[in-house]
Amino acid sequence: MEIAIVCCIFVFAKYNSTLMNLTVSIISKSEELPQMECRDFFHSTKMFRIAEKTPGFTPFMAIAQREDGTVAAHLLATIRRRGSWIPPYLFTQGRIYGEGEYDADVDKDEAFGLMLDAITAKFVRRLCLYVEFSNMSQKMFGYRHFRRNKYFPINWQEVHNSLHSAPPEERLADKMLQRIERTYANGVETREIKNEQELDGFYRLLKNFYRTKIRRFMPPKELFEELNKQGNARLFVTLYHGKIIGGSACVYSDANAYLWYMGSKRKSFPHLHPERMTVWHAIKYAHDQHYRHIYFIDVGLPYPKNQYREFILSFGGKPVAKYRWFRFTFPWINRLLSWFYRE
Repeated sequence: MEIAIVCCIFVFAKYNSTLMNLTVSIISKSEELPQMECRDFFHSTKMFRIAEKTPGFTPFMAIAQREDGTVAAHLLATIRRRGSWIPPYLFTQGRIYGEGEYDADVDKDEAFGLMLDAITAKFVRRLCLYVEFSNMSQKMFGYRHFRRNKYFPINWQEVHNSLHSAPPEERLADKMLQRIERTYANGVETREIKNEQELDGFYRLLKNFYRTKIRRFMPPKELFEELNKQGNARLFVTLYHGKIIGGSACVYSDANAYLWYMGSKRKSFPHLHPERMTVWHAIKYAHDQHYRHIYFIDVGLPYPKNQYREFILSFGGKPVAKYRWFRFTFPWINRLLSWFYRE
């Protein structure tokens, strides 16, 4: 009996820590979401509803509430079903972009720890093969809470372009600018998607582009259909004589732009540089709309020779070293990978 009481006290302390006035709950249906301010699109009620309407996606919102019921912090996580016939596989993955949103009077680190405890327990109960956290604001944010929940870090690379201090043209080499102008003169244009037919072509291009990318996940078409309806997102296509040769999906959140997905037919049209023109338009659009930065969410592992990273850096951005945090449900796999990626 005494042991049971001690265990209950430990669990209560684990989820309340020094924030005795915060209670964490997990919401799985949009109609149950409370009123809350959302500045970060990746943790907004809009994104929750987009994920809810996307086949194979299950959203969960971790809510930290005060005693009066008001929301002090929230974090959006999704479970994504992944599978293929060739090679045959089927599993689920937990995915979180960033650390969530917090009111100014909240201890951000402690609140994150409470929500991480709760959302990790949810992933374990749902038997996710693994969980991935990315796009943290600071490399060391939440370090002790991740470690306590058995996550392990992998060094990752991001590229950030500043748009407020100088026009993007000033950050390009003269040769690069001349090539872009020459490609425009040859009849290449990039613009927003106009109709359902272009959306179909955009999705086919991205799906073919990511088909050979083992690690990258291509979401169902419905996600892009829902994004296309939102004011916080834009889908762009690069065309040559009416034919789609490139495309990108960009998200706009809290005065910043994020290039989320991008693909091109660079092998079929190498002389037109569709990848370059697609990225350049995303940068120009973000600058013209007065966003402060554009973030390239994934440029891969920080290998010395990373062609894609060097390509993105050629547009005048700067590399930023971050952690991505992973946790596998099977303890022996988690221990093995944690040892392999140890620092």
